[in-house]
Amino acid sequence: MFVRLGTWCHDRRKLVLLLWIVVLVAGNGVAGAVGESYRQDFTLKGFESTDGFELLEDEFPGGPTSPQFGTIVFQAEPGVNDPAVRDRMEALFDRVRQMEHVILVESPYDPGGERQISTEGDAPGTIAVANVYLPEDVDFADASGVADEIKELLPIDGVRVELGGYLFAEFEEPSSELFGLAFAVLILIVAFGSVLAMGLPVGVALFGIGIGSAIVILASHVMQVPDFAPFLGIMIGLGVGIDYALLIVTRYREQLHHGHDTRASIGIAIDTAGRSVVFAGATVVISLLGMLLMGVGFVGGLGITAAATVAVTVAASITLLPALLGFAGGRVELTRWRGLVAAGFVAVALVGLGLEVAPLAGIGLALAVVTIAVGFFLPALKREVRHRPPKPRRETIAYRWSRLIQHRPWPFAIGASVLLLVLAIPVLQLRLGFQDESNFSDDTDTKQAYDLQVEGFGKGFNGQLMLVGAIPEGVSIDELASVTEEIAADPKVARVDGPSPNDPDDPTAVLWNVVPVDGPQDESTTSLVRRLRNDTLPPLEQRLGTEVFVTGYVAGNVDFSELLGDRLPIFFTAVLALSFLLLMVVFRSLLVPLKAVIMNLLSIGAAYGVMVALFQWGWLSDLTNVQPGPVEAWAPMMLFAVVFGLSMDYEVFLLSRVQEEWHRTRDSRTSVADGLAATAKVITAAAAIMVVVFGSFLLESDRVLKMMGTGLATAIFLDATIVRMLLVPATMELLGDRNWWLPRWLDRVLPRINVEGHADPIVDDEPEPQPELVGAD
Repeated sequence: MFVRLGTWCHDRRKLVLLLWIVVLVAGNGVAGAVGESYRQDFTLKGFESTDGFELLEDEFPGGPTSPQFGTIVFQAEPGVNDPAVRDRMEALFDRVRQMEHVILVESPYDPGGERQISTEGDAPGTIAVANVYLPEDVDFADASGVADEIKELLPIDGVRVELGGYLFAEFEEPSSELFGLAFAVLILIVAFGSVLAMGLPVGVALFGIGIGSAIVILASHVMQVPDFAPFLGIMIGLGVGIDYALLIVTRYREQLHHGHDTRASIGIAIDTAGRSVVFAGATVVISLLGMLLMGVGFVGGLGITAAATVAVTVAASITLLPALLGFAGGRVELTRWRGLVAAGFVAVALVGLGLEVAPLAGIGLALAVVTIAVGFFLPALKREVRHRPPKPRRETIAYRWSRLIQHRPWPFAIGASVLLLVLAIPVLQLRLGFQDESNFSDDTDTKQAYDLQVEGFGKGFNGQLMLVGAIPEGVSIDELASVTEEIAADPKVARVDGPSPNDPDDPTAVLWNVVPVDGPQDESTTSLVRRLRNDTLPPLEQRLGTEVFVTGYVAGNVDFSELLGDRLPIFFTAVLALSFLLLMVVFRSLLVPLKAVIMNLLSIGAAYGVMVALFQWGWLSDLTNVQPGPVEAWAPMMLFAVVFGLSMDYEVFLLSRVQEEWHRTRDSRTSVADGLAATAKVITAAAAIMVVVFGSFLLESDRVLKMMGTGLATAIFLDATIVRMLLVPATMELLGDRNWWLPRWLDRVLPRINVEGHADPIVDDEPEPQPELVGAD
């Protein structure tokens, strides 16, 4: 089937390319027309924070019932109650109340709004906050529109105004993928020695992420998709797209070297490397879809859209790439100096775009065009680039390295394992949570609004808790004052406002606002939420005959983080079990898949450790520009799903060649060294591209993208170096022929899956005549 698919795409390459272009243009046209509807709902059915919000919605109509809100923070030297300042700000709030999507503005000038005027700092009464509530299902595009409308009403004479809150936060469009693309161009040129061979994987990746991005936008209208999903899709799509195409192009070139024509080489490449790509891609897709097990709307949406991007990239690799190879033919083997130099200038242009330096981008692009034009007439640039003939396999550095490791397997196996375990030590202090305004750069309005609130109200004001309860029959408001006293007695509570009844004449519910001593991300604030729920409130609830819910944004984050933390073992177990079974079926072995699962756990654990050290502990924060805080609650499972699928790709590619040599020679020692030598170059190039593409996101300002990029780059780097170059040859040497042991009864039961195809598949149709090889750019 794979042979026929490859040759069919080759024979009808114009049609295949046209279909992909139509899908790309039409998909993005429709997506652009309907626009995005990104949203993420942190409310969870059956949790206390959700029950509290529902009670607020029922008993406080027109009150702060939505967890979606932004803030207008303002400062005035004469004081916020100065008549001139008050008139200007009340006029602003009246304008905001009339804006679309705004359901409530809590002004410090409203009755009972005194608590929103500062009481701390060098000049009390000079800072105040107004809360702007939007509907619970509002998307970020509408929220950004509200923020833009407010900014159009600024500045205000004599008043410093900053927009704060996560809903009004500023997000810069990521551009670091252009850095990754620039370095991918250079790495591919070094790996292939051919500009045309470099361009094919890049082109396939761009088609994949182009269509994948359209799918993400369209999916946001039918499911919860967070606003950062497109950027993660670009990150993953660019990495896997280049990776998968690299494997196929490498196999295609090998077949050309063996004397096959273009058509037969494409058929063989798709039947061998193409199978591996489909297998690896399916594993990534299944791992990402495993995020549906978490039972959380936007987490499932994130997994589905990322899986769709990977699936499109796989489809492009096994259909669009054969068509492009058909156009390239044998010219993929050759390049001229003009093409090589022009490609370097294109990389410079991409760096300029990434840095948003238009002159650098323009100069790089102009020089690339000039190089191509002049190269047709300048003999020095018209010459072909000569390459050294490849060394015999057993004279390569990879072969010699493998033999070195195999000569002393125990020290290398123990040393590599200890290194990964040491890197994983910080995981023992992993704390899940969510970023807030304190994690933004100091030069953003969001962070400046946050700092103003800290200056005027203390750190805990940004992480207030809301306590709400129904008033039982026969209980007066005065009797509920005991709740206030008990809460205020907690050393981690700075202030308690309330109880505030929903109706002064006929109250049925009351609300307390609790200001913690510490910030919303501090572990002490999380402990306060748990202490109120488990220790402080239960005796009071029993005495009063009512339930008091601890709710609000911070309490919702605590519930959300605990839910994901509790379900992570289920997700990990499902992915690990699936990976073990798939590898056991593919390699007909018990120890090989067990060893692979353990090694992948070590590399991912080490990546988690690096994430905790950099993002939770704040190590190297001067270099990374990262404010310390908890690890995003969804990041470990997303990282696990992606890395486990990608490492499966390297595992299959390497071990299938080792197994092939073992079947041929029955020599477990030389088969490992030969397999490593045969795959080292392509694995190294693929991993280097992944590391650069993912690592470039550390240059972004957004903490979430920094975190995912760092985690993915670290895991891939460790997997391709420590695991593949040290642990695999060392452990396979120690196990010897036992690597391939499988009980006979199990061998009879297991289905047979061939992910490597055949070296010389039979091509039914007669190959078309091939043109003579000519130089290419």
